[in-house]
Amino acid sequence: MVKTSILAVGMLLASAAPSTCSDAPPGTGSAGTAGTSSAYPPGSLGTNQVRVRPTSERAPASDIGAFRVSCDYSHMNNDDAIVYPGQPGRAHLHTYFGNTGTNAFSTHQSLRTSGNSTCRGGIANRSAYWIPTLLGESGVPMAPTEAIFYYKSGYAIPGVSSRIRKLPAGLRMIAGDMTATAPQTGGPASWGCTNRYVGHHPQIVDCDVGDLLQLTVAFPQCWNGRDLDSADHKSHMAYPRSGACPSSHPVPLPDISINVRWLRTSSLDVTKLRLSSDHYATTLPGGYSSHADWFEAWEPDIRDAFVEHCINPARDCHAHLLGDGREIY
Repeated sequence: MVKTSILAVGMLLASAAPSTCSDAPPGTGSAGTAGTSSAYPPGSLGTNQVRVRPTSERAPASDIGAFRVSCDYSHMNNDDAIVYPGQPGRAHLHTYFGNTGTNAFSTHQSLRTSGNSTCRGGIANRSAYWIPTLLGESGVPMAPTEAIFYYKSGYAIPGVSSRIRKLPAGLRMIAGDMTATAPQTGGPASWGCTNRYVGHHPQIVDCDVGDLLQLTVAFPQCWNGRDLDSADHKSHMAYPRSGACPSSHPVPLPDISINVRWLRTSSLDVTKLRLSSDHYATTLPGGYSSHADWFEAWEPDIRDAFVEHCINPARDCHAHLLGDGREIY
């Protein structure tokens, strides 16, 4: 598993020590592949292996179909291949997971055929996931402790598991509002704590020392069945309404959400935390502009397997099972 321990990341935040991930060939990694600055916290170099193997473990039945994948932090840069394709440095600072080569010039083809992966399963999942960078005091970028991404049938459309369609190759989308200067009421982004439930909040909240601050962003689940992207990177997708996909977006896809966590150390002043996209008065709480980007680049056989064998039959495949006698590791 690629997941970094809480202790190790706490040390990373304190000392900016290099990552211990050693699967990547020499000379590769976030700085080499994505043009990131050495001033940013070093991330995992990922692996260039497909990490899929047989297993006798079987996924238990569940109320909804669910599959998860954990990914280490990869790199940071000021690019956005969805909003500003081919325009390096145009965006606010982003924190990436998954494909270590993601930058302004990334396309579905480049993601599928190049770059290591910091996700469980290795390059079986070269998808790119990114969020605005969390900044500490004096604007210092903070490396996340861990991240987990959910692909499930969800609860918004009752009984939909068997009708969830496989993800179209190259689909990309954005959830949340990067321009928000006030709480995103009813929005898909929220903040909370991992170990102690404090509710879901539109702004960054404090957690107990040793707990994890968590940003959750839920992507829209209903697709128009035609477009892999749209002018605003949202209109080709929609959230369910009244327990169903709207007629304009009739295709139910896996309900994807991103959950990114940072260690709450004793020295962390949570009141000073901001997102790189929080372009509003510092007297207001940080986190209002929470959002996330997702760019599909799974190995097709793996991507289809967890939909067909985990989500459709309503089984809980945890964070490793593919439901067909294989697992990612």
